[in-house]
Amino acid sequence: MAVQVSLRVLRVLVTLLSCYTHLGRVRATWWQMAVDSRLYSLSRAELYIIGAQPLCTTLAGLSSGQRKLCNLYQDHMSSVGIGARQGIEECQHQFRDRRWNCTTSDEDSVFGRIVNIGSREASFTYAIAAAGVVNAVSRACREGELTTCGCSRAKRPKDLNRDWLWGGCGDDVEYGYYFAREFVDAQEKEIIPTPGSQAHARQLMNMHNNEAGRKLTFSNARVACKCHGVSGSCSLKTCWQQLADFRTVGNLLKDKYDGANEVKLIKRGKRYRLDRRNPRFNVFTDEDLVYLNKSPDYCNADPTIGSLGTHGRECNKTGLGTDGCNLMCCGRGYNTFKREKVERCNCKFHWCCYVKCKRCRSIENVYVCK
Repeated sequence: MAVQVSLRVLRVLVTLLSCYTHLGRVRATWWQMAVDSRLYSLSRAELYIIGAQPLCTTLAGLSSGQRKLCNLYQDHMSSVGIGARQGIEECQHQFRDRRWNCTTSDEDSVFGRIVNIGSREASFTYAIAAAGVVNAVSRACREGELTTCGCSRAKRPKDLNRDWLWGGCGDDVEYGYYFAREFVDAQEKEIIPTPGSQAHARQLMNMHNNEAGRKLTFSNARVACKCHGVSGSCSLKTCWQQLADFRTVGNLLKDKYDGANEVKLIKRGKRYRLDRRNPRFNVFTDEDLVYLNKSPDYCNADPTIGSLGTHGRECNKTGLGTDGCNLMCCGRGYNTFKREKVERCNCKFHWCCYVKCKRCRSIENVYVCK
């Protein structure tokens, strides 16, 4: 079931995901497009008829390079916003049972301070953001919503049954990948940090995690087929390239988050790059997440880092995972409350053709962290 995120929650989450600091400053980024209602209310034609006030000059958070791309590809911007929103919703779903659950403590500063830390959480947010753009743009190509791309032009897989047809209208994953790379990374590339500085390390970390999200989306596209034939005999199949469900991408990135690699900035010759902090660990790949700093424990509210703490969070009394009261409440204990639960029950099918149910009420225990 898709996670429903209100506009207010989206605005809160966007600032978390869209802000990080260089030299102590917090700045907004393209993630704010997730909550710009204009991107979803304007038709393709209207995007070009704004005239004296072009849309790209009024979108918050874009760097100069991203504004140039926006001017060239205005019809892509609604897809970028959709991708950002998908990333936010997936972030909230994946971390719903964690101490850090993609929420914020302050609507004004939102929780940009959380992603100021080069932690595992920051690595996930950048990766899921980039993955969302690949997903949304690739699907928009297939739907004919963009002027510069269309159905996938991927080559026929060598291992596809020779009797099956390679055609249909697949997701243009290649185009989505390359556009997302140019647009998302443009903001990072415009930053010119002092070589070897913490800001330089963070820039490389962000770009690596952007690429991890894109590559994971790209590499998990699969072949989908449809049967043809008399009475569904499936004597013939037509196949095409199709993106994996975004929930699948979110699950994969969550696994990468759990196994993220702690890295440091090193110099090899005249160039700087990220390397394993602990040489005993495996070398990380382009699809792995990397981080620079240890994560806070998120147990207590701390405005200096933007942590809400877990006071007042619901927990699972018998759970042994991250949602269990012992872990969620950080050993502080929990309070028990009663809550009325209303649900459908005693459903019966009536000829023809509807189902009638009763509404049953029950009392359940709710456990809340002290």
